[in-house]
Amino acid sequence: METLRTARGRSLPLGATAVADGINFALLCRHGTSVRLMILPTEGETPIAEIPLDARKNRTGDHWHILVAGLPPIFRYGWRVDGPKGGGHRFQPETILLDPAATAVADGAYWSGGRRSIHLPGGWRGSTRRSLFFRRSYDWKEDLPPVTPWEDTILYELHVRGFTCHPTAAASQPGTFAGLAEQIPYLKSLGVTAVELLPVHEFDEDDCPFTNPKSGEQLRNFWGYNSIAFAAPKAAYAARGVEHDQVNEFRDMVRAFHAAGIEIILDVVFNHTGEGDDRGRTYSFRGLDNDLYYMLGPDGRYLNFSGCGNTVNCNHPVVRNLILNCLHFWVADMHVDGLRFDLASVMGRDPHGNVLMDPPIVEMIAEDGVLANTKLIAEPWDATGLYQVGGFGVGPRWSEWNGRYRDDVRRFWRGDLGMVGDFATRICGSADLYESSKRTPLHSVNFLTCHDGFTLWDLVSYDYKHNDANGEGNRDGLDENFSWNCGVEGTTTDPDILRLRKRQARNLLTTLFLSQGVPMLMAGDEMLRTQQGNNNAWCQDNEISWLNWKLADDNVDFLRFVRMLIVLRKRHPALRRRTFFRGSGPYGDQPRDIVWHGTEPGLPNFSAGSRTLAFCLDGFQTEQAPDRDFYIACNAWRDTVNFRIPPSPSNRTWRRTIDTSLLSPLDVVGLDEGPQVAVGTAYPLAGHSMVVLISEE
Repeated sequence: METLRTARGRSLPLGATAVADGINFALLCRHGTSVRLMILPTEGETPIAEIPLDARKNRTGDHWHILVAGLPPIFRYGWRVDGPKGGGHRFQPETILLDPAATAVADGAYWSGGRRSIHLPGGWRGSTRRSLFFRRSYDWKEDLPPVTPWEDTILYELHVRGFTCHPTAAASQPGTFAGLAEQIPYLKSLGVTAVELLPVHEFDEDDCPFTNPKSGEQLRNFWGYNSIAFAAPKAAYAARGVEHDQVNEFRDMVRAFHAAGIEIILDVVFNHTGEGDDRGRTYSFRGLDNDLYYMLGPDGRYLNFSGCGNTVNCNHPVVRNLILNCLHFWVADMHVDGLRFDLASVMGRDPHGNVLMDPPIVEMIAEDGVLANTKLIAEPWDATGLYQVGGFGVGPRWSEWNGRYRDDVRRFWRGDLGMVGDFATRICGSADLYESSKRTPLHSVNFLTCHDGFTLWDLVSYDYKHNDANGEGNRDGLDENFSWNCGVEGTTTDPDILRLRKRQARNLLTTLFLSQGVPMLMAGDEMLRTQQGNNNAWCQDNEISWLNWKLADDNVDFLRFVRMLIVLRKRHPALRRRTFFRGSGPYGDQPRDIVWHGTEPGLPNFSAGSRTLAFCLDGFQTEQAPDRDFYIACNAWRDTVNFRIPPSPSNRTWRRTIDTSLLSPLDVVGLDEGPQVAVGTAYPLAGHSMVVLISEE
């Protein structure tokens, strides 16, 4: 390698940037008094160079910077920083810190490659992870984002590793971005329009302290909600990670999905980092400006609104800029289409944890020009009780995971009393949550299951969580899941109970895809995947979390049902409204987008003792092209209930499309393929079931 030459460098942009005369390094460190740049080879810890920065020559304000010429095209690097002691500072000059602006991190190409930490004086722990610089070009060719309208969006939440690492996936590159791209034909056949990926930024899967109490197996942080580099794709998720090509492999995946018309939405985690509490490892932020990047109490200890040991100080101006720069990278450089913000309510707190009326970071993200066409989804709560469903970032940009939808629909189909009114409100798009702030049903991301909680099959198979394998004595995970085991806890061979469970699963998903709002399906629910009752499988890198693709054959009838539900939703604009229903009165009232019924036409029963509901959608009242009419009846009671069929709002003949009590292939049929159902007849709707009638053309 040629002799290195240095110059003063420039203060922006932050990170390591190739310029005409070398590599410019810039680091924001407000309180550091001594900063050294470490240049390392791609392997080994013997540095190529250790370059001290001069506080007068190499500093502009809080930005330390230096230009280095003569470096190889690929190398690792990091920073050593010293500064004042106490007062919230935790400078550790022995530790080589990651660059917060790094877009790649080395030394993590192999999943669970071993404990990557070092012990430091004072009992602190550091990391052996290093920032990576790689002169890489990329040809996006004619890549264009699908820009699927919200009303046409069908989300599918999945884990990159868990989706393809099971042997039954038959992936040539299991557990990787490349392996995920191999499953595009399946996703197209299912009908989803966007995949929402659990965290793909760099994290350390080996930081889990727990072991399986039965097997002694060391557990891993499978989900990845412990970021160590916000803008770096995880090398262990790349088949070419050993070649340091994780960035381009991610781009290859995005380009392939876009070519298939499917959007990529990332689950981003800015509420906390993988550095944890005082006992955690130092990767970056703690050793740069601990009291700037984190919320600290008067005693200097970490405030913990995330439940993960620390809380990022999101509304500090420096942290706001860091977050925006990371989001710009994912959207502008990596072409992602949307962002789902984990525990987003943390972004609504000030440095002391107080709740802000108008959080600056929330507004900045919503108003940012680069992100203007990016789907923004908030998980509108945090780990300490701040619950903002219906009130997060009020305005046209922020959609929300609607936790109220999940709970109310679960409770109705479980048979809880007093839920009919809430159930009806959720089906209509949750106007009680969004209409007063001039938002629409499309701000509600409706879901029944997600990575955090029971799978769909477990929701109808377990009354209680069974998290013993997590090594925390079954204390972790939510206790109240609004689930029902249909008569037996867990696995059973009883055919009656198995039929009832499938019926309940059909009820839940039919409700989801017929509700106004944006539906989200969790990967594997269409095949009835189980986690054996574990409702917090964050540390289960095994059969509990992996998708067993054999289920697609074992439950081919249910998979068919889900595919046809998605086709039904896509075909009918009456199910995908952009605005709330305008009327709900009996026939003759104007306007009347929706008409409520009970077991008798025009007589809905919203009383506390009711477990039944029926309604009609007037297809001619849809904002888009005129559609057919719908009659939907729900019976959450155990016995058969007769529903007298009302006339179609447009006086057209009814045909049955769905009856969840029937076995496949009669449970759902194609348009106009089902039997006619005469107006005025009593339709016997079996217990725990749902019927959907659609008018003829």
